[in-house]
Amino acid sequence: MNDFYFASLPGIDHEELIWLDELTKKFDAETKQRFMILYQNRRRDPQVILITCLLGLVAVAGIHRFLTNQILMGLLYFFTGGLCLVGTIIDAINYRKLAWEYNKQASMDVAAMLGRFDRH
Repeated sequence: MNDFYFASLPGIDHEELIWLDELTKKFDAETKQRFMILYQNRRRDPQVILITCLLGLVAVAGIHRFLTNQILMGLLYFFTGGLCLVGTIIDAINYRKLAWEYNKQASMDVAAMLGRFDRH
């Protein structure tokens, strides 16, 4: 598999690219390809997080928190109008950090899952 394959992910930044390369450096080509397929399905594009966050300013608040598996925060935002819009505005500013935290955990989960299955 091409080393630039990770760069084709939408909205990927340099930090995430380095993280994925380091996380998968010991994987063989087949395992790396399986990692990429699984990670691509779980990964959240930062632009999607931003759009759903901005949607919370005019419609339903908290959708971006549900997308990042922060269910309780999503419910809190939903019932408080994004904490009276202040929380939603802060999240709109920090949308890349929200996406990065989710994506980092998703990548570790996928790598751990592949590690368990490849040992058999």
